[in-house]
Amino acid sequence: MKALAHLNKYLIKYRWRLLLGFVFVLASNMFAIFPAQIIRHSFDLVKETIDVYALFDNTDLQAGLYKTFGTYLLLFGLVVLGLAIIKGIFTFFMRQTIIVMSRLIEYDLRNEIFDHYQQLSLSFYKRNSTGDMMARVTEDVSRVRMYLGPAIMYTINLVGLFILVIVTMISVNPRLTLYVLIPLPILSVSIYMVQNIINQRSEQVQRQLSSLSTYVQEAFSGIRVLKAFVREQQSADDFERESNTYHDLSMKLVNVNAFFMPIMLMLIGLSTLITVYVGGLETIRGEITIGNIAEFIIYVNMLTWPVAALGWVTSLVQRAAASQQRINEFLETKPEISSPSKEKIEITGDIEFQDVTFVYPDSGITAIQNLSFRIKPGHSLAILGRTGSGKSTVANLITRSYDVTSGKVLIDGRDIRAYRLDSLRAQLGYVPQDVFLFSDTIGNNIAFGLHDQLTDAEMAQVTREAARQAVVSHNIEAFPDGYETRIGERGITLSGGQKQRVSIARAIIRKPAILLFDDCLSAVDTRTEEAILHNLSDIMDKRTTIIISHRVSSVKHTNHILVLDKGRVIEQGTHNELMRVHGIYADMYEKQKLEEEQRQNVD
Repeated sequence: MKALAHLNKYLIKYRWRLLLGFVFVLASNMFAIFPAQIIRHSFDLVKETIDVYALFDNTDLQAGLYKTFGTYLLLFGLVVLGLAIIKGIFTFFMRQTIIVMSRLIEYDLRNEIFDHYQQLSLSFYKRNSTGDMMARVTEDVSRVRMYLGPAIMYTINLVGLFILVIVTMISVNPRLTLYVLIPLPILSVSIYMVQNIINQRSEQVQRQLSSLSTYVQEAFSGIRVLKAFVREQQSADDFERESNTYHDLSMKLVNVNAFFMPIMLMLIGLSTLITVYVGGLETIRGEITIGNIAEFIIYVNMLTWPVAALGWVTSLVQRAAASQQRINEFLETKPEISSPSKEKIEITGDIEFQDVTFVYPDSGITAIQNLSFRIKPGHSLAILGRTGSGKSTVANLITRSYDVTSGKVLIDGRDIRAYRLDSLRAQLGYVPQDVFLFSDTIGNNIAFGLHDQLTDAEMAQVTREAARQAVVSHNIEAFPDGYETRIGERGITLSGGQKQRVSIARAIIRKPAILLFDDCLSAVDTRTEEAILHNLSDIMDKRTTIIISHRVSSVKHTNHILVLDKGRVIEQGTHNELMRVHGIYADMYEKQKLEEEQRQNVD
């Protein structure tokens, strides 16, 4: 129950619904007890009427007695029916308060988890699989809801019914009540013994379900690769193996419940037998009537479902505790990147790295070593280098996806860690190396970064202008639905170059103070690349721009160029300065120029 303590704030939030549900539970149980007492009077009336009926054998009074007897039985039947209807009404309201409360808390908890996910740092997503995160916000929350709804409702119902029934039974005959309740301690011990097993096996089932969800998500995301390498059968075999593991763990959990439930029902049935036997002896002794035996049997049957549900409720609580513990693991994870300031500050784009070193916390790889440079507002910087030289890490540090290990990153002379995080990122236009587009229209993907309140006409105008500057407008307008074309999951219906250009349009539409292009022209040809850079020249002249690329043609017009190798600057300067040095940059330029000439000759 310690893990479930996190939910107490929601129970307090919806306390009036919970209290009202508690009242409805008690009212429902009260009207469930009254019919048993009516039945007792009916049985006693039947016995007494039979005795009197025999006394007036062969007399005219028998007919009148029979008529009176029928009238009373009809009245008792109508009263029992009326009480059942009233009980049903209170049961309806009981579910409308407690079960609805559980749905409201489920809604709040899912939102809390999702909001917390979005606050966590990039390293969190690298450490945890997508399937596991999805399982915690879906399956685990659903199991927690079963605790907040049915488990709480049936627990209140069980406690309330037990108190009312046992008090009523004791008032009738304490000795018979004692015998009827003998099996209950055995039942309590059985529950105590099984709850730890249920908890352990529930945790195993949930973890395997996360693993299964992760596998399915990766298989569907990488379906192109699976088909290209003809690995469908291997993928199906791996899924079957994961599924079999989940099946085996689930069956172990089911076996515990399957073994436990018959024992519970047997013990409850034993209470009924004891009621009939001991009640018969008490009736012979004249302590109780036959109606009391019928009344006690009804009371035992009334306790049958709540007591039988006790094992199910125990399972729900244990599984909810296991799920909430998994949820708490992520909710207790603190963001590694935090915002100390709440002030929104406009930036001009003066970026400076002062002796920056960065080591990735998960892998321990040193990506940047003692890197220093400065870009003045409105100027452009290019970063070149081989794969793994630390180019993209520079972009990650400027967007503050990570914090530096040592040194400082300054923007407008102020440490980047002193800025409000959302304010800083709102003034950056970032085109990542790994382009991601949402399953939405092309127009909405381009306008994704806009936070201004614009009319539909204004939104359409700025979207088309951004697409034109990114040299993708002619491709979009060629689609039958134009900017309303839905592009599928991760932009699967677009080519690699089209996705990159849509991503560029999404970045520049915000008119940010700083533009970051992380190798975002790798999938377009040289002619399209030149057209994009030409269109972006006016935008880049007014903004601080960093272009990360492995193509010299993409960066030769920038104000300053850095060439990185193993996280260190090995060459820097303008294009002309680096060409005169005849170093690595010049060598890269000549090789790429020769490759481009050969490609044009082939075409």
